[in-house]
Amino acid sequence: MFVDSEKETTMSTYTKDINAAAGLISANGNSWEAISPESVARMKAQNVFQTGLDIARYTASIMRKDMARYDEDSSQYTQSLGCWHGFIGQQKMISIKKHFDSTARRYLYLSGWMVAAMRSEFGPLPDQSMHEKTTVVALIEELYTFLRQADARELGGLFRELDAAKAAGDSVKEQGVKGRIDNFQTHVVPIIADIDAGFGNAEATYLLAKKMIEAGACCIQIENQVSDEKQCGHQDGKVTVPHEDFLAKIRAVRYAFLELGVDDGLIVARTDSLGAGLTKQIAVTNEPGDLGDQYNSFLDVEEISPQDIADGDVLIKRDGKIVRPKRLPSNLFEFRKGSGEDRCVMDGIASLQNGADLLWIETEKPHIGQIGGMVRRIREVMPNAKLVYNNSPSFNWTLNFRQQVFDSWLEEGKDVSAYSRNDLMSVDYDDSALSAEADERIRTFQKDAARDAGIFHHLITLPTYHTAALSTDSLAKEYFGDSGMLGYVAGVQRKEIREGIACVKHQNMSGSDMGDDHKEYFSGDAALKASGEANTMNQFG
Repeated sequence: MFVDSEKETTMSTYTKDINAAAGLISANGNSWEAISPESVARMKAQNVFQTGLDIARYTASIMRKDMARYDEDSSQYTQSLGCWHGFIGQQKMISIKKHFDSTARRYLYLSGWMVAAMRSEFGPLPDQSMHEKTTVVALIEELYTFLRQADARELGGLFRELDAAKAAGDSVKEQGVKGRIDNFQTHVVPIIADIDAGFGNAEATYLLAKKMIEAGACCIQIENQVSDEKQCGHQDGKVTVPHEDFLAKIRAVRYAFLELGVDDGLIVARTDSLGAGLTKQIAVTNEPGDLGDQYNSFLDVEEISPQDIADGDVLIKRDGKIVRPKRLPSNLFEFRKGSGEDRCVMDGIASLQNGADLLWIETEKPHIGQIGGMVRRIREVMPNAKLVYNNSPSFNWTLNFRQQVFDSWLEEGKDVSAYSRNDLMSVDYDDSALSAEADERIRTFQKDAARDAGIFHHLITLPTYHTAALSTDSLAKEYFGDSGMLGYVAGVQRKEIREGIACVKHQNMSGSDMGDDHKEYFSGDAALKASGEANTMNQFG
């Protein structure tokens, strides 16, 4: 399961496990004689990760190595897709192994938005931390359950190949299959898990982080919004907290990692300050220039004379003057307009200086110049600063990039008279030169942003939410329309067969063949197996 370049070559790991099991069985006498050493070795190979903490330690090590590799070569960035069900995560990793022969630098993302919208007992909810926080833990555990099952299923296929080679007396093939078993690459990969704003105070954050880590999370993403006012990063009304409040939660997550022995655990500190113009608190200041003072320096204030002070006013002293922060009827205070980027830079530096490993800057558009500008400022203080970036479906990528091309062409003096900037989403432009350049910029966005904007990890938060809706719409249109059953056969099953999608054999994917293996281990010739000649899955070859 773990590929080790220094592994002994004289005897395969699989063979060693068989021999070890044989010795143990022999030592226990006749009462264990029905136990097969090879079956024991197979079951152990199919269950390498005994606990979620095993997974967290293993995947944290992977992420640390990937970060070091990226520092040396920015083309070695990492990617992930968001998941709302274990099956979705499993199928992504099966597909990645099928198409690329490796899961290297490819992770999974657990989105709080998707948990709220897809997993809450209250039904679909907005991304406002209203869902049950234990649902996040349950989804991490579910994802890893499905990934481990993918390992067991694929290894089961290799074991059947091994048995066939032995039965045919083909020793060369037998050794080849054993090599594939010994060098098997697991489907278990890092999950970057969204803890929102911590679901409460620092103690609540610590308790939830522990549960997430115990379920297997090696990387926890936390944002600097007020927990009880939390909003989706791409909606209005976001309210941030003073740095000391946020740093206490970062420390709480670090303590959780260290308590559980996941010393390489990672923390992604997310700032929503770019689009957050409000704060619920005025920060405590102990001395000029400290974090509290810097936070307060961005407040929108007005100088006030003593005679103008009203009952209930909140006043602060700034540069020797008494000023009144602008307060809304909601009792929230406003930041100065246009201060978002400066606050993001300050947030990033403070987070990295106080225990975070990676940054996440939530932006309103995918613009490399804007992101890179902030990262360069952060790197003046923290040279190894790296971002996790949300390639969000909340952006209209087509419109944004067409507008970026339009603006760059206009600046270069190119003729843009054939285009209307406010109508660039029109289908009339789909085959235009401007559209072609915009699409090329979208295609290379991740590579370019990794190089020019310090983005170590690119993710899409909600991809399968949208793909599920799109594919269901297509099937419903065809199946309930004139195509009838052909709508399913041509649009789904035939494509599964042609493209080698494992799920076309859905009985196998659900674990039926693994169950048969176990029946044979436990009952021998008396096993009643499901994979006989009458199994219709045999029609798929």
